[in-house]
Amino acid sequence: MPRGYSRDLRERLLRARASGLSAAEITRTTGVSTRSLQRWAKRQAAGGALTPGAAPGPAPKIGPDVDAMLRAQVAAHPDATLAEHCATWAETHPAVSVATMSRTLQRLGLPLKKNADRYRAKR
Repeated sequence: MPRGYSRDLRERLLRARASGLSAAEITRTTGVSTRSLQRWAKRQAAGGALTPGAAPGPAPKIGPDVDAMLRAQVAAHPDATLAEHCATWAETHPAVSVATMSRTLQRLGLPLKKNADRYRAKR
């Protein structure tokens, strides 16, 4: 998920604007929109902080506080499918969808490479 521009960058761009560089020039060289520069300048003038806000949307169903538990589950069951991981997870945590489990495993960099021998034996 993309994050907002850092506070440091916002401050530097507003200093460049205050030193006489045009908003169009800043936009052309940095890719930051003129509208963003206007909003930051207005916020700064009102005495507000230039720190980026929190990302919109609900908190993840499998948050960073339980990453270690999910890593342990995947290590214990490396050949499990996404649906099997969801079922195992639901034994001790709130149930999640296959899509949620997929996104979380991708965020953690955990592969879903399966052992082909396990599936040949089932046939």
